[in-house]
Amino acid sequence: MKINLSGHHVDVTDTVKAHVNEKFSKIASHFPSLLALDVIIAKEHGEFEVELRTNYEGSRISATGNDAIMYPAIACAAKKLDAALKHRKGQLKADLHEKPVCTTPSIAHEIIQEMNLT
Repeated sequence: MKINLSGHHVDVTDTVKAHVNEKFSKIASHFPSLLALDVIIAKEHGEFEVELRTNYEGSRISATGNDAIMYPAIACAAKKLDAALKHRKGQLKADLHEKPVCTTPSIAHEIIQEMNLT
């Protein structure tokens, strides 16, 4: 999986790149069809905001994480992205299963109405 890392008002150092690669290596192994992940780390008003965007099986998935410290913000966003990807994977798996067919049960009052009680 290719990770596109960019920063707004943040210096993207080698340690930040290594931390991001470490956090998303688990997601890359669980979802091998992910090709690319866009990571934007921004700092505004003394708070870090991490925004993640990717395409997974035809749908656009994004997640954000906020914290006063950068590394917990990255972890929060990674956790949210993992949950969103699992949800999408569950939706795709549910479409493969055969849906149950609802049959109308015979209701007693309908049967009584049809009977000739005279």
